[in-house]
Amino acid sequence: MKSRIVICMTTMALLLAALALRLAGQEPPQHYRAINLGNLSGTASEGNTINNIGWAIGAADLAGNTTEHATVWIYGLRFDLGTLGGPNSDVQWPNKNDHGQVAGFSETAELNPLNESWSCTAFIPTLATGHNCVGFVWQFGVMTALPTLGGFNGFAAGENNLGQIVGWAETTVHDATCVAPPAGTQVLQFLPVVYGPGVGQIQQLPTFVSNGIPDPDGAATAINDNGQIVGISGTCDVAVGAFTAMHALLWQNGTITNLGSLGGQGWNTPMAINKRGDIVGFSDLAGDVTGGTLNANFHAFIWTKESGKMTDIGVLPGDNISEALDINDQGQVVGVSFPSGHAFIYENNKIRDLNSLLPKDSPLLLLFAGGINDRGEITGEACVIANGTCTTDQPAFLAIPDGDFSADAWAEDANKETARITVPDSVHQKVMRKLAFGHFGPELARSQ
Repeated sequence: MKSRIVICMTTMALLLAALALRLAGQEPPQHYRAINLGNLSGTASEGNTINNIGWAIGAADLAGNTTEHATVWIYGLRFDLGTLGGPNSDVQWPNKNDHGQVAGFSETAELNPLNESWSCTAFIPTLATGHNCVGFVWQFGVMTALPTLGGFNGFAAGENNLGQIVGWAETTVHDATCVAPPAGTQVLQFLPVVYGPGVGQIQQLPTFVSNGIPDPDGAATAINDNGQIVGISGTCDVAVGAFTAMHALLWQNGTITNLGSLGGQGWNTPMAINKRGDIVGFSDLAGDVTGGTLNANFHAFIWTKESGKMTDIGVLPGDNISEALDINDQGQVVGVSFPSGHAFIYENNKIRDLNSLLPKDSPLLLLFAGGINDRGEITGEACVIANGTCTTDQPAFLAIPDGDFSADAWAEDANKETARITVPDSVHQKVMRKLAFGHFGPELARSQ
């Protein structure tokens, strides 16, 4: 009899908790189980994107953690995609292709005659290797190089189900707006491009025009199945972010839309676009330029056609910088918040620490969430927890929605969101480099 009363009371508590959330205009938060996807021969890996057939895609370090290879995790198996002859390769932006095709970048065997560092340098474990770097498409076990616009380097970013890939590529023009050493080593102009659907096809996209003058440089970052493309344009800078991202752009039906900003003059960067045309990324707030110096202060944003403007997603409690890295067709957004270095999920107009939605005994701390698919599965990078702190074992993870939770689990969210598992400085700096510095410029990593 007592057991029936307990069951009845527990059921009543669950119903009342669910009703209270719905009366408050909120759906109960989804909870997750995080799976360690494992590394290659190194101690770190990262899932940067995930498609709708469940492939988690990113990169993993090799032994010694000084080089990395593009990697795909398929149903518990790891596949090293190799390189185009150079030491490193990677997949960074949303690959939304469900037909076994992957797009990314790889260093080649050739050394760069202009000693350029190029965009790829920002993402690899060793800052400079001296190798040329180009975009690639991988399918059926074969990695194929993508063309440039005449220069030495290229970069493949997002991909859709039609086999179209977007990115950026160098021309042969020596660009006076590039930053000279020691701050940077970019020499040639680069422009946004669309590759495909044929492997050898490349189409240049226009940059934003201000006062009758087109921006000299730009990059395309993501594309949806409707052919809508997002990206940036500005000056050359160091070929990664900063003033290169003066303008956040949407290309569709032969027109360019300036998506605006959150008030800043740089780092206005769209990262992903879903089929509805919702766009997420990050943008500087007002006050990012002082005395001509750009000081990154960006927040994650979401842009919708209905609003016609960027909406600030905000940061996790205690943080001041955030990046939205992906969005699915249900409008769920994932990313990272700094300086905590915790993954977040944004839905129903609320940003949450993704770690607060894991079981209390989860062995992983989720450092950033790089991708989310339409089933709500999330991939990113985590660290293995030991004695209440992150270890240097930093594997890619797969977080799977788990409907088996209770009212007690909901109640602990508020407490768990403010809990901060210790993240060693070495781990913290690596995450900063791969995301903040890696994507968008050395000054951010130095400023945190």
